[in-house]
Amino acid sequence: MSSIKLLAGTAKACCMSKSAITVTVKLFAAYQEAFRVSELVLEFPNSIPVKTVCDRLIAEHPELSQWRDITRFGINLIFVEPDTLLQDGDEVVLIPPVSGG
Repeated sequence: MSSIKLLAGTAKACCMSKSAITVTVKLFAAYQEAFRVSELVLEFPNSIPVKTVCDRLIAEHPELSQWRDITRFGINLIFVEPDTLLQDGDEVVLIPPVSGG
C-alpha cells in the first residue's frame, strides 16, 4: 500500500511499511520427516498467502515438491484455501496425503 505526500509542491510516493508476521507451522507426514521436527516458527515481511509457507519449505527441501499440489492447508484449526492470507500469530498446518493402517 502506498500514499502520496505533497512536499514543496511536488508529489512523492512513499511506502507505508507493514510489520513482519510470525507464524507457527505444524508439520505432519512428509514435511515432518524432511525437517525432523514437528513444528517451525517462521517470520515473513508481511501478510502472505498460506501457500507461500509451503513454497518456502519446498525451497529448503526440494524433495517435498511432489506434495505441493495435493497439500491441504489449515489456519488456526480451520481448513482454508491456498490463497488465504496469514496474520501475525497464526498457527498453520500443512497436511499432505497420508496412508497407513
